[in-house]
Amino acid sequence: MARHGWHIDRDGDTLTLSRQRTARFDLAEVTFLPGDDLVRALIAHQIRQDMWRKLQRLRGFCPAVRVTTQPGGVAVLAGGAVAGPVTDRARTQIADILNDPALRIRWVTNARKR
Repeated sequence: MARHGWHIDRDGDTLTLSRQRTARFDLAEVTFLPGDDLVRALIAHQIRQDMWRKLQRLRGFCPAVRVTTQPGGVAVLAGGAVAGPVTDRARTQIADILNDPALRIRWVTNARKR
């Protein structure tokens, strides 16, 4: 278990961050972030925080983020488990977060290896 109760599962080129030991993606959206020197755990934590800020009122929402290294960057699957119904509004909110230019710049900038 990671600090503060977050589970981090590393499997080859994939890192999954979730509160639960086994991440569930009842609700999920994908994106690609460019950059060859990105720290997957930093990206996962930042995206998880931004999703939580936006979706914390969604009943039973438990965020999860999966980051997979690919040529030229990382693929991100962001979403999580939901206790209630999954709405189009929730999907749109996650897509909006993942496509927000200011957030994307912040994630990549803060996740560069130093």
